[in-house]
Amino acid sequence: MFLFLTVVQALVAAMLVGVILVQKSEGGGLGVGGSPSGLMSARGAASFLTRATSVLATIFVVLSIILAAMAVHETSGRDIDTSLQRQTAPVAPVPAQPADPLGGAAANQAAPAPSAAPGATPAPADPLSGAAKQ
Repeated sequence: MFLFLTVVQALVAAMLVGVILVQKSEGGGLGVGGSPSGLMSARGAASFLTRATSVLATIFVVLSIILAAMAVHETSGRDIDTSLQRQTAPVAPVPAQPADPLGGAAANQAAPAPSAAPGATPAPADPLSGAAKQ
């Protein structure tokens, strides 16, 4: 029934647009010329297009109210559809790396100290600081 009334309302809306576009402009809209008595004359008020416009507009408003009431009753008991919700496994947190207080390279990646003379044996590394002793 809801779909049928929606189609009827679309047809009424199309007819209403067509009837409004076919009507002759009597002026007065947005201050554009025309006689002020043209709109209120007996011939202007009794024309077929004017009556058709008012009837179609009334039908359109009534159908809009009926469809709004039907939509409230059809959708009030529905739950949120979660069928498209992705099921993902929780991600384990990555352990944080300890911050280097000096802001430089890590202690185990320190560059070796330059040797004093070519061919000399390098000094043994200090196990606590990672730097070569001199």
